[in-house]
Amino acid sequence: MESLSHILNHLGEERENYRNAVAPPIFQSSNFCFKTVDDMRKGLEREFEDPFYTRGNNPTVEILRKKMAALEGAEDALIFSSGSTAISAAVINSVKAGDHVICVQKPYSWTNKLLNTLLARFGVETTMVDARNEEEVFAAIKGNTTLIMLESPNSATFEMQDLEIICTEARKRNIRTVIDNSYSTPLYQNPISLGADIVCHSASKYIGGHSDVVAGVLCSSSEIVRSIFEGEFMTLGGNISPFDAWLLLRGVRTLQVRLDKVTATTKIVIEYLENHPKVDNVFYPFAKQNPQLALAEKQMKGGGGLFSLTLKTEDIKKVEAFSNSLQLFLLACSWGGYESLQFPQCTLYGSANYKTSLPFNMIRFYIGLEEPEEIIEDFERAFAQI
Repeated sequence: MESLSHILNHLGEERENYRNAVAPPIFQSSNFCFKTVDDMRKGLEREFEDPFYTRGNNPTVEILRKKMAALEGAEDALIFSSGSTAISAAVINSVKAGDHVICVQKPYSWTNKLLNTLLARFGVETTMVDARNEEEVFAAIKGNTTLIMLESPNSATFEMQDLEIICTEARKRNIRTVIDNSYSTPLYQNPISLGADIVCHSASKYIGGHSDVVAGVLCSSSEIVRSIFEGEFMTLGGNISPFDAWLLLRGVRTLQVRLDKVTATTKIVIEYLENHPKVDNVFYPFAKQNPQLALAEKQMKGGGGLFSLTLKTEDIKKVEAFSNSLQLFLLACSWGGYESLQFPQCTLYGSANYKTSLPFNMIRFYIGLEEPEEIIEDFERAFAQI
């Protein structure tokens, strides 16, 4: 297995083919030509392996595919235009009309909508379970169950599943497992080594790292990746542009240093918040008060910068005042970039387009590359509003 530094800096970069450019070129071409009809015929037959039309394959994107597959310990990978597209392709490839899906409670909102709204129209049934207890997962299995959708940790309250136990049992029963691994990245968790069949990422988060690209990643066996490529990927046209792939390659270079920096800062901030009298609860895999701390330590190498907290107040206006007074935390969705962010759940209260079952006094935070002392000072000013 290649070292992490080799994967991030050198894997897939055949510089001698690109006039020895240190950074790979952007193949900003939609099309690739051939010398003869026979060459074109052979190229069409090898569209999965070689460039033919950028909707399918592209040299810049191919470098990224190789890196992401290696990072996840997978045989191959596909790069999509968003994380939700990657998840959708994985799920749709795994089901047909009449099938049954088991999904963790409180998944990513668009995963929830895919399963319970879109696919429900085509006769796919979904059961949502509290997968913190794997026995609830196994109890929900039916004769037509073909997929278990995991998200460990999820991206709001960070519940986890014991991936090894669930994936091992699913494989015994010939049930496919798909996991959204965006929270941990391949550096902090490797679900394939624990038995998962398909791993998906929102590459807009840590992998991109600069809040300037939207993308998704799917990693799996060569057989599954090829099946998705020839089916959902090519049919739905969820490919990424060569330039966006180049931005992701740039982000991957610094993934380790960014993630380690964010995690170290977050550890200090979490310790401060866990002891603050105006904080009711902190939701973070490696928080001391997390009842699943032992599981986090078992299957994760680190926690990253995303967490939630609930404030000790029943006044929604005080929650809004708290958020409005934060100076370092930008009010925005997403996470994983250089900047610190906050998403107050009270934003969704009264919204016509989005709903939430989470309490209005919960705020999701992402710690960026600011210093911990500055972040704690910012929190102190905001707590004065409660």
